[in-house]
Amino acid sequence: MRRLAFRGAGCTLKKLDSMGSKRRRATSPSSSISGGDFDDGHHSTNIPGPSRKRRRLSNLPTVDPIAVCHELYNTIRDYKDEQGRLLCELFIRAPKRRNQPDYYEVVSQPIDLMKIQQKLKMEEYDDVNLLTADFQLLFNNAKAYYKPDSPEYKAACKLWDLYMRTKNEFVQKGDPEEEEEEDEGHDNQGAISEVSSPSYLKEILEQLLEAVAIATNPSGRLISELFQKLPSKVQYPDYYAIIKEPIDLKTIAQRIQNGSYKSIHAMAKDIDLLAKNAKTYNEPGSQVFKDANAIKKIFNMKKAEIEHNELAKSSLRISNKRSVQGDRLSAITMALQYGSESDEDAALAAAARYEEGESEAESITSFMDTSNPLYQLYDTVRNCRNNQGQLISEPFFHLPSKKKYPDYYQQIKMPVSLKQIRTKLKNHEYETLDHLECDLNLMFENAKRYNVPNSAIYKRVLKMQQVMQAKKKELARRDDIEDGDSMISSATSDTGSSKRKSKKNIKKQRMKILYNVVLEAREPGTGRRLCDLFMVKPSKKDYPDYYKIILEPMDLKIIEHNIRSDKYSGEEAMIEDMRLMFRNARHYNEEGSQVYNDAHILEKILKEKKKELGPLPEDDDIASPKLKLSRKSGISPKKSKYMTPMQQKLNEVYEAVKNYTDKRGRRLSAIFLRLPSRSELPDYYVTIKKPVDMEKIRSHMMANKYQDIDSMVEDFVMMFNNACTYNEPESLIYKDALVLHKVLLETRRDIEGDEDSHVPNVTLLIQELIHNLFVSVMSHQDDEGRCYSDSLAEIPAVDPNFPNKLPLTFDIIRKNVENNRYRRLDLFQEQMFEMLERARRMNRTDSEIYEDAVELQQFFIKIRDELCKNGEILLSPALSYTTKHLHNDVEKEKKEKLPKEFEEDKLKREEEKREAEKSEDSAGGAGLSSLHRTYSQDCSFKNSMYHVGDYVYVEPAEANLQPHIVCIERLWEDSAGEKWLYGCWFYRPNETFHLATRKFLEKEVFKSDYYNKVPVSKILGKCVVMFVKEYFKLCPENFRDEDVYVCESRYSAKTKSFKKIKLWTMPISSVRFVPRDVPLPVVRVASVFANADKVEDEKHTETLEDNKVGDSILNLEKEKEDVPVEMSNGEPGCHYFEQLRYNDMWLKVGDCVFIKSHGLVRPRVGRIEKMWVRDGAAYFFGPIFIHPEETEHEPTKMFYKKEVFLSNLEETCPMTCILGKCAVLSFKDFLSCRPTEISENDVLLCESRYNESDKQMKKFKGLKRFSLSAKVVDDEIYYFRKPIVPQKEPSPLLEKKIQQLEAKFAELEGGDEDIEEMAEEEGEIIEAPSMPQLQTPLASELDIMPYTPPQSTPKSAKGSTKKEGSKRKINMSGYILFSSEMRAVIKAQHPDYSFGELSRLVGTEWRNLEATKKAEYEGVIGQSVSSMVGTPAPGGSPFGQPMGLLGPPGQQAPPPYPGQSQASQQVIQQPTTPMFVSPPPKTQRLLHSEAYLKYIEGLSAESNSISKWDQTLSARRRDVHLSKEQESRLPSHWLKSKGAHTTMADALWRLRDLMLRDTLNIRQAYNIENV
Repeated sequence: MRRLAFRGAGCTLKKLDSMGSKRRRATSPSSSISGGDFDDGHHSTNIPGPSRKRRRLSNLPTVDPIAVCHELYNTIRDYKDEQGRLLCELFIRAPKRRNQPDYYEVVSQPIDLMKIQQKLKMEEYDDVNLLTADFQLLFNNAKAYYKPDSPEYKAACKLWDLYMRTKNEFVQKGDPEEEEEEDEGHDNQGAISEVSSPSYLKEILEQLLEAVAIATNPSGRLISELFQKLPSKVQYPDYYAIIKEPIDLKTIAQRIQNGSYKSIHAMAKDIDLLAKNAKTYNEPGSQVFKDANAIKKIFNMKKAEIEHNELAKSSLRISNKRSVQGDRLSAITMALQYGSESDEDAALAAAARYEEGESEAESITSFMDTSNPLYQLYDTVRNCRNNQGQLISEPFFHLPSKKKYPDYYQQIKMPVSLKQIRTKLKNHEYETLDHLECDLNLMFENAKRYNVPNSAIYKRVLKMQQVMQAKKKELARRDDIEDGDSMISSATSDTGSSKRKSKKNIKKQRMKILYNVVLEAREPGTGRRLCDLFMVKPSKKDYPDYYKIILEPMDLKIIEHNIRSDKYSGEEAMIEDMRLMFRNARHYNEEGSQVYNDAHILEKILKEKKKELGPLPEDDDIASPKLKLSRKSGISPKKSKYMTPMQQKLNEVYEAVKNYTDKRGRRLSAIFLRLPSRSELPDYYVTIKKPVDMEKIRSHMMANKYQDIDSMVEDFVMMFNNACTYNEPESLIYKDALVLHKVLLETRRDIEGDEDSHVPNVTLLIQELIHNLFVSVMSHQDDEGRCYSDSLAEIPAVDPNFPNKLPLTFDIIRKNVENNRYRRLDLFQEQMFEMLERARRMNRTDSEIYEDAVELQQFFIKIRDELCKNGEILLSPALSYTTKHLHNDVEKEKKEKLPKEFEEDKLKREEEKREAEKSEDSAGGAGLSSLHRTYSQDCSFKNSMYHVGDYVYVEPAEANLQPHIVCIERLWEDSAGEKWLYGCWFYRPNETFHLATRKFLEKEVFKSDYYNKVPVSKILGKCVVMFVKEYFKLCPENFRDEDVYVCESRYSAKTKSFKKIKLWTMPISSVRFVPRDVPLPVVRVASVFANADKVEDEKHTETLEDNKVGDSILNLEKEKEDVPVEMSNGEPGCHYFEQLRYNDMWLKVGDCVFIKSHGLVRPRVGRIEKMWVRDGAAYFFGPIFIHPEETEHEPTKMFYKKEVFLSNLEETCPMTCILGKCAVLSFKDFLSCRPTEISENDVLLCESRYNESDKQMKKFKGLKRFSLSAKVVDDEIYYFRKPIVPQKEPSPLLEKKIQQLEAKFAELEGGDEDIEEMAEEEGEIIEAPSMPQLQTPLASELDIMPYTPPQSTPKSAKGSTKKEGSKRKINMSGYILFSSEMRAVIKAQHPDYSFGELSRLVGTEWRNLEATKKAEYEGVIGQSVSSMVGTPAPGGSPFGQPMGLLGPPGQQAPPPYPGQSQASQQVIQQPTTPMFVSPPPKTQRLLHSEAYLKYIEGLSAESNSISKWDQTLSARRRDVHLSKEQESRLPSHWLKSKGAHTTMADALWRLRDLMLRDTLNIRQAYNIENV
């Protein structure tokens, strides 16, 4: 009784039967883990029992209850009865609900050995009692359901008795004397913690905790890392739904410090709970699951070690140690107790302490120079004050209190304060200003996130951020001058390792910021977390197709683990994983779904946050002149090395356009680099609404604004379109824009490859779907591995009810599938159902064939719907037939057949009864012999004993046959002393009637419906026939393998059919069975008739091949019919149709067809909206679709490949002009689906209508849809899993226009060179040239409208201001004279230069010429002009003085051109200096060099005029249709108003007519036809 008193007054006392009653051993499985019998004793540890002599504690072995559970399970599993059968086989699986539904009405908690085994593997049995409860439930279920005389009931009783005996052996073995000693020792174990003081107990508990906390695996990994802190509720909300009592090592450490544990056993309970939680939440086999077991094992080992060692220590040593240690925390406990903060915060908190008497300024200046930029930036922020002089940074000195603001640490994941930043400065952890700025910005962002925008702290943050940014810019400018790189390196030269660590921490910190932004994003209004569905990947069980579609799954849990494990080289790698996760979500989910939208929003938030953080600073970013130069020019050298693949592609496209040169080496992109200024070309910005240049494209590329190549190509195309819109089609810029446009598209095609590869092959996908469906159905098996289709192999090929139909078998269908002859699912389904319905129609409802046919048809529908996703992947008329229709058809069929079958059964029983009576009469002999039979259960013959239930070989009726196999059911001896047997015959496969395609198990026989008697003397030997469920696991003793057979089905000789045996009812055999060492594999072999039919199959194959040669192109077509339709407004004599067959082609209303078109490269496309037959000829009516080359458009316009346009033209065409079928889809359908019977080359895209009158293309919502009758066979539509991305191709006019312009410019350049060569050879003519053609009218225009273009300056001076441009205005006469001389010199030096390049060099030489030289040229040209022109005529001409130069001598000008005689006389004189033509006055349109170049190139020896004179004369107002864009480009500024005319265009036409009339009058007046 002393022991009970010692255990404490708080314990529940147990009655003792006697002093010698056995106590539970301390090492029993039920107590070894839980701590023995002292579960409740720790509440009264302060009440010591009477002092007595302590017994020596023996080294006790510990018994693992899990191991005991395994032993008990193995005992039940391996137990065999007297016949060698495993009794556990009856309990391996619970009965199936489909086979035995009444089982689940009796048993409410089903359980089987498989479930118990699974729980053992997961180590869910911490105690033997839990296993006992499950076994008791298992056996009680069996007793409740099965009858007492059933094998299951008896086996349950035997195994339960066995279990209890085995369990008692484990629990109660051992002698009482040893038990008492061990029990007392266990009491002493409890006394370690109970007698000793709390501080000593805490020391022992800390040793146990330390052993767990510092334990590592063989590779050095810390095992307890994931157990130190509980998982985040934000990231793992499901953890707290599953785990009801969460606990971690930090909590255990805090309980140790708080003195919550009164014994070691109390801590052991928490360690057990810790391991149990981990194993409950994580899957078996995972690393956490293994670590949980390891922690539990380590704890128990350390506990046993302490119990063994500590009892030997003296109390004196204990008290001394206690006085030394006091209440000091161990290192492990300290780390765990403060582990709630992040690792960075913990380090900062430990390093942030300094003496209270020391001011912060003194502290920081003691270790850092005040001239250091890092200190200056920190000091500026810390000492920031407002206008009243108040310190506004004070709230940021320290972090908020966790007690007062607990929600701050829930919302802010990375808290930081100025105190922590100062500590990092002290430890030299900041390498650059950018690193320090990053932490300061993090502090500011935390404050902005937690506080309301209008609050005082929020306003302080904005002020401090402004101050910080201004100070940083000032320091950066100073560093540029003072070479700040050396300053920072000198300040931190001795902290190389800390620099690397700091740089790594900054990268990790930025990644955490980006991760938390995604994690904390919520939906406005509802507050729903957007990232919930992205935390973990979808379940493979619930979403198996996800892992077929998504090849690289990704979730936030993996990303977080990679961040913590430092697996990312940089934040770009993490962002790439984020983008992969969002792409996966958009790929798998439909557009517009919640997951799709959440992915889009989260990716946008991530992108904005990354942009807000700015680029990650590099080591040499500060004050690096090389870097500053590279920033001015674009991509920095460092960044170029780390360009993403997409950035590399974009850069490749940009460089290809920029660096392209023509055959003369001229870079065509020079004019496109920068836009013209508004001062030079103000009307350019009126005409062009979206101006863009290559500099802007480059800046977008640098800012990562282009997500793909297509977005950049769109900007390039817009730039080229602008150039072609503003400039004349004959200009050089227009041609350059077209050439670069072509280069752009070719480069993109080279990079991205052929876009057609992205379009799935629908034909192959349909054939693959049909193939998979056929294989799945034909391979469908029952629970025993038998294929349902085996029994259907005997269905005849020709239906007796329809003898004229073509033969159809599964073999024919298989060959059609293999030869890819099915293009429609409904046709394949139609033939499969025809076979299955024939099987049902020709067999009884209770036959195996009928049941298999129903099962296969039901399975077909199930797999079909899964493959088609109920129309989401393939939309087919086949889907309209469902399992509901099948069940209705089967029920209807059974109602018709069952009465007939009942009648047949009745007649069959009566016939069998009559046959049995006849056989008994014939066997009776005299009628009395049967009365003298002596029946027995066994008999002997030739030294062999035969029993009822034995299987024997019986002598065959013919010598060449195999012996019969008979199962003995009765044995008797007649009055004559002859022994007889009566039994059931078993047939071998070759003794049955079946098709050669049927397969059988090896050694398979069939129970027949034939019974007969045989003399025992005809027995040839013994054999064994086993049921299929036992054959593969057991084998009979003392029998050869060739004498052992397997039986699965019964065979009916009358119906020649097989039916599976569900219940084996043969007599019990005396043979003993033992388990096989290795279970036999299930192997099915071909029929013996297969070889005999092989030659016949080969002949059949040859016939199919012969047919295939002729039909290799033709696929199987679905049967259709002509569908007439009534038309209320139809013409008389016309028969209208919705569906019609014409020229072996089925057409229906709504189909699109290719029609013959004369004079076009490609055939046009028509849509059938009506079709009819009249007088034997077929016609159709509908709109016509045209190709891009049939429309008028700019050459730079791009079109989708195979794009067509719906025209206004509707035609009636004969069907003889149809070339073939095609499909015209709307833009949305073209991206997402395809008709299955149309080749991809014949699928066209239409999203716009082309209006012939105004030559405009206008997009529409969609194409017209048609509603047809049920008799019309609809098209099958296949929907892509992912929408395709069609790419655009250049206009068909682009190449043609480029070739025309190149030919023209080549011709003009050749003419220039010829003229220049002639000029060089005939120097005298240059000195005194004849009167140049058409000089005077242009000179007169200069008199009317003086030409002083700002473009006269060379192109290099384009960026100068307007004022500077006006200063550079020059007299064109002197420049032209200088040009005539200098051009010849430069041409000789550079003979391969073009005219435009020569003009640029001449301009450069003129600018560099001295002022005196320029004055000389001006004087010379002035004298020449005055000598040529002479004195003006009195009265004046409206065209000015030079008009008289064209008049012939002695001819008077008609009115209104009087007084030209003096001028006419002067014209005869030859001028002494050459005359040059001035450029045309088009200051507002093109640069001077281009206008001048175009004008000079227009001069040709073959033409009498620069312009197209004949076309100008023939043009009329009513023949020309101008678009709005062309009207906007008309020179309306020439006229103040439109006057009496309707439009400004009409006024300009009138002005043109007046000018032409004046020109013709001049020509007629001065007779200049031959000029």
